[in-house]
Amino acid sequence: MEEKSKVLIVGATGRLGYHLAQFSLQFGHPTYILIRDSSLNDPNKAQKLNFLSTAGAISLKGSLEDENSLMEAVKQVDVVICSIPSKQALDQKLLVKVIKESGCIKKFIPSEFGVDPDKIQIYNLAHRFYAGKTEIRRLIEAEGIPYTYICCNLFMGYLLPSLAQPGLKAPPRDKVTIFGDGNAKAVFVKDVDVAACTINAIDDPRTLNKTLYLRPHTNVYSINELVAMWETKIGRELEKIHVPEEELLLKIKESSYPDNLEMIFIYSAFVKGDHTYFDIDECGVDGTKLYPHLKFTTEIVVDCEDLPRGRRAVRMVGLYELLCQENEILTNEVKKACGIARSKKATTTIRPPELIARESNLAKKVSVT
Repeated sequence: MEEKSKVLIVGATGRLGYHLAQFSLQFGHPTYILIRDSSLNDPNKAQKLNFLSTAGAISLKGSLEDENSLMEAVKQVDVVICSIPSKQALDQKLLVKVIKESGCIKKFIPSEFGVDPDKIQIYNLAHRFYAGKTEIRRLIEAEGIPYTYICCNLFMGYLLPSLAQPGLKAPPRDKVTIFGDGNAKAVFVKDVDVAACTINAIDDPRTLNKTLYLRPHTNVYSINELVAMWETKIGRELEKIHVPEEELLLKIKESSYPDNLEMIFIYSAFVKGDHTYFDIDECGVDGTKLYPHLKFTTEIVVDCEDLPRGRRAVRMVGLYELLCQENEILTNEVKKACGIARSKKATTTIRPPELIARESNLAKKVSVT
């Protein structure tokens, strides 16, 4: 069996970084995590570090500002993955320098994990939000460092729970705003799935010096489609407020940064179609095709009662995983999540139109007691 690459993860206490470290360990990679001393003083981060250490991760003290600690860490591994926040993208400059000088890294996966910054059509609106990622890309390429860029578009926890309604945390129940014509489609991917796909790409030569795109076809929705599903769930039609592209642009320009960032992302995804307007060319690869064994979670909006607080909450369930396992026995947990079996909290599932037929066929195959 081919030896697994040794992996260094920078940002392992973050949400995505934590999943990256977990999957790296799960897939059998010797896993190293770079940690600051200050991380040990944060209870949440300390808990994550303790779990990862117990699972076999090797902690290395260091930071992106300390060249000596970076060099010491990088020289122990084959692959470096950085998952720091996007706004800190330029903090990777010293890391790129160290990787180049070490000469031992066979792949660097920089902190991207969003929309392709080279394809974005709102570059001048984003207040250099994407400029840092682009600058790091050009630096990596100029230094001749082997790389893979991961472009997963939007995480499911952002915009999707509110149906892309600025300022809301849950879907509206009376009126909804449609931006542009409502037909541009956005892509949403669960952070856990992004992590799993990233770790799969580590030793995959097909991803070398490529951009890896994640576009699960069941996770691609327009605002019109999301609203239609939500209306089906609540059993009534919402009042539609149509905001033309020009009006949204004016609102963005009249608002200060970063307060307007949510509207910028909505404009990018649901008006300009920055996630889906282009075909994947020879410089990129489609992760959903490279790794068909991975079951990407399809999040379906579910409205449930949050009894302890007496408020309504919105959560998501993965119906697609169920549909991908038609020949397997349904677990009680999956049944409850999909509304097949009821828990004490009433749960109703909205089914995307394209999945209704497949779910119907599944129901014929499975006996639910």
